[in-house]
Amino acid sequence: MASQAAGYNVAVVGATGAVGREFLRIAEARDFPIKSLRLLASARSAGSRLRFRGEYLQVEETGDDSFRGIDLAFISATTEASRHYALIAVAAGAVAIDDSSAFRMDPNVPLVVPEVNAGDLRRDRRLVAIPNCSTTPLVMALAPLHRANPLTRVVVSTYQSVSGTGTAAMQELTNQTKQALDGGHPESEVYPHQIAFNLLAQIDDFLDNGYTKEEWKMVQETRKIMHEPELPVSSTCVRVPVYVCHSEAVHAEFRDPITPERVRELLSVQPGVELDEPGRPESWHHPVQAAGQDAVYVSRIRRDVSHPSSVAFWLVSDNLRKGAALNAIQIAESMAERDLF
Repeated sequence: MASQAAGYNVAVVGATGAVGREFLRIAEARDFPIKSLRLLASARSAGSRLRFRGEYLQVEETGDDSFRGIDLAFISATTEASRHYALIAVAAGAVAIDDSSAFRMDPNVPLVVPEVNAGDLRRDRRLVAIPNCSTTPLVMALAPLHRANPLTRVVVSTYQSVSGTGTAAMQELTNQTKQALDGGHPESEVYPHQIAFNLLAQIDDFLDNGYTKEEWKMVQETRKIMHEPELPVSSTCVRVPVYVCHSEAVHAEFRDPITPERVRELLSVQPGVELDEPGRPESWHHPVQAAGQDAVYVSRIRRDVSHPSSVAFWLVSDNLRKGAALNAIQIAESMAERDLF
């Protein structure tokens, strides 16, 4: 990777959002080589200041001229903003790493989790997409298993935190919790129903096939990342009253029988994955423990008693970190290591 002194001119679009702020924390902690940093956001957030490496930097309004002289543009904003600004950033000479769904299924745009498919990164692909924050931990766990014993079917149920919707949703959970505990009637603005002390079996809009867009993203993105366009995948995505971390219950069927011990052996050497402790069932992972951490935590690995070649397991991952900001930085690091800039 380039030295700190010779680092990159970096722009962060959506710098004041939950993912943008997490990006700044991770970039500082990993000493990512940044020569200059431009913080960009909407007009509403322009003028605010964010701390990075001991200095307070002013946030600018994102515009068509914001990417002049930029080497790397990290974009975590709305899908509409990504469609507009990612292409402008690339045209200005930057590599754009985008966190929205705008380009994920574009066949000309790599959709990358570096521990799984870094080989999809190329010098001539200057726009790279980050998977959905529920897809990333799933493929992290499935990929090493699939390489050893091909998958034939995946069924996953997700339990996704409100930070996946954004800072307004996190505030709504706080407000509704206080209102409910005070005996009042919680008011909903971000979600169609109360989220405090509740579960919402809908994330994003419904499609004609009965799945939601979030669920269908997991199907399509898993297939693309794992280079298995026909892999049978079914998902149910649920919003839960948790601030940070997405959890998933996974049932994976394989071509040949596989034991929980073999699954544990394969996952124990997968970079970015951590397991619970053998023989200690109380060591399974949960959102409070995983929040603020980089790993994908896999636990409760067991035989699926409904199918002879299937296993079931539980995983938890910080959706703001590995699900978004950390993955973006790791993509940039991987490109630098491969001399793709």
